Amino acid sequence: PGAARAVSERPEGVLPHSLRRLLLGNPLPTSRMQEETVGTLIGLAVLASDALSSVAYATEEILMALVLAGSEGLAYVMPVGGCIGTLIVVVATSYRQTIIEYPDGGGAYRVAHENLGPVFGLIAAAAMLTDYVLTVAVSVSAGVAAVISAFPVLDPYRVALAVAVIGVVTLINLRGVRESGFVFALPCYGFIAAMLILLAVAAIRVLTQGFPAAAAPLELEVVRPLTLLLLMRAFASGCAALTGIESVANGVRVFKAPAQVRGARVLGILAGLMVLLFSGVTWLAHGYGIIPHHTETVVSQIARQVFGRGPMYYVIQTATFVVLFLAANTSFAGFPRLASLLARDSYVPRQLANLGDRLVFSNGIVLLAAAAIALVVLFRGETHALIPLYAIGVFLAFTLSQTGLVLRRWRRRPSGWRLGVLINAVGAVTTFT
Repeated sequence: PGAARAVSERPEGVLPHSLRRLLLGNPLPTSRMQEETVGTLIGLAVLASDALSSVAYATEEILMALVLAGSEGLAYVMPVGGCIGTLIVVVATSYRQTIIEYPDGGGAYRVAHENLGPVFGLIAAAAMLTDYVLTVAVSVSAGVAAVISAFPVLDPYRVALAVAVIGVVTLINLRGVRESGFVFALPCYGFIAAMLILLAVAAIRVLTQGFPAAAAPLELEVVRPLTLLLLMRAFASGCAALTGIESVANGVRVFKAPAQVRGARVLGILAGLMVLLFSGVTWLAHGYGIIPHHTETVVSQIARQVFGRGPMYYVIQTATFVVLFLAANTSFAGFPRLASLLARDSYVPRQLANLGDRLVFSNGIVLLAAAAIALVVLFRGETHALIPLYAIGVFLAFTLSQTGLVLRRWRRRPSGWRLGVLINAVGAVTTFT
């Protein structure tokens, strides 16, 4: 009955029939719902692009806070980066327990709702929905910034470019998860390969020649004294590196069976890549004495130091801005699913639970795109203005999810529950702090 109702309630939409078919493709029978799942490799690209691509701007956010204290402040980029790398491991380990306990997905909303009560569940849901919208706005804005770093002449068109990209990503997702998965796989793995090449070449050069000495000490204006509060601000800004890490646990249902095993595997791979890429970029930024600039990203400056303005520089910039554009796909996978759960529980309009012709939650996808475009226009596509909006939503959801798992295991006491409680308790306390 549920499947029949989902089919019967598919909205016809405002587009003419022929144009709708051209843009979105032919309708799919509900019986193909199981076929629209993906394997480990495609799942990593679909659900992990946001988390991986955040290394393109996380280090830059740390530097933008520390540079206020001048050269003395920039010296702390490695300790701050090390704390964030440790936090990635803690959160990933904790979310692996979520996959074990909830193999069919649900994320922070379901965990908090079932174990802490409806009010905390709705708080977690609001935090996650907000985070998904910001992920689209920030990823696309950062991607546009990468383009402008290579081609400064495009700076006046920053907002228009961002809006156009959101439109393209929306259209791809409206066609269905399998097609969007294949579309996003190549850029994701291309970005990983490009960044690994950058880190490998730079590491070999540093080990054989060392970092180049600065021609003259650079005198930086001290705008703020180096205090604990400034270091905390740098840490909070750099925690943008953790955005998207929860998407694997939220979207376990997108994997082929055994979904639980594939989800845990993807989360482990994701955490390893995040720590490697983020730590590598932070190390190179420190070694090369990179200073954040409005007109050029940190990754662009590092690539220029290593490869000059040669072909490999443009390969890295291309891979970076493409994966940042497509990192928004993580939200387009998570936001509609969470909205559909809320709709089925009668907390949001029921139309958000309707499947579209292509077996995706079309209304949720369109709503997400509209909200992200509004943010991009309001903040003029500036990544640094959008980043601070991340912190509360992301870590509030982290904290509620892990606290809910602590209570769940404490009450049920399954085999090995003590270790599970310890892992989730550490995760909850760390993310709350």
